Amino acid sequence: MYKVVLIEDDPMVQEVNRQFIEQVPPFRVIGMAANGVQGMEMVRNFRPDLVIIDIYMPLKDGLETIQAIRTEKLEVDVIAITAANDIETVRRMLQNGAFDYIMKPFKFERLKQALEHYHTFRQTLKTKEKVTQKELDALLQSNEKERRFELPKGLNDITLQKIVDFLQQQTAPVSAEEVAEGVGIARVTARRYLEYLEKQQKVQLDIQYGGVGRPVNRYIKRP
Repeated sequence: MYKVVLIEDDPMVQEVNRQFIEQVPPFRVIGMAANGVQGMEMVRNFRPDLVIIDIYMPLKDGLETIQAIRTEKLEVDVIAITAANDIETVRRMLQNGAFDYIMKPFKFERLKQALEHYHTFRQTLKTKEKVTQKELDALLQSNEKERRFELPKGLNDITLQKIVDFLQQQTAPVSAEEVAEGVGIARVTARRYLEYLEKQQKVQLDIQYGGVGRPVNRYIKRP
């Protein structure tokens, strides 16, 4: 059994997350705290395997809490579940060793995926004194694939891959209209996928200014 301390200030979200966590064996919530101060006391006293933590909380927020965990050298892993989506917060949580980072709102399947990967990771480390590069790559890449394919609502993996494949074949930037024609989808749909890929830094935006009329957004796959 993996012992979990859940740190979340919203009582309703706290209970929903507890139910989600305990649907995934062998995880069990042994303590719930409304802020980082209470959470640190539980971590010290209960010695859990895993802390699942929010960022925005009173008294001591999630970032301050994970930093305190590392400062005190408490042997516990951390997964963040939070609405915080700014790059600086994500970067600092990962720098402090967060095992995974899940953004609200999220689906049960995403949390289940994270917990199952954590279980696989722990079991692998538990049964081996040393790991090969191949085994370590499989563990790390598994988590990366999970993050990569958590797409926004309305987007799907198959269409995304078709667009990526189309862009890889291009030697010059192309417009959303050209992508739509090449893949066989509506222009507005192509634009949504291209905007998503740009946010993920998978494509580069090239704004081309012509004569009369609006500038044209063109995209090319990043190397």
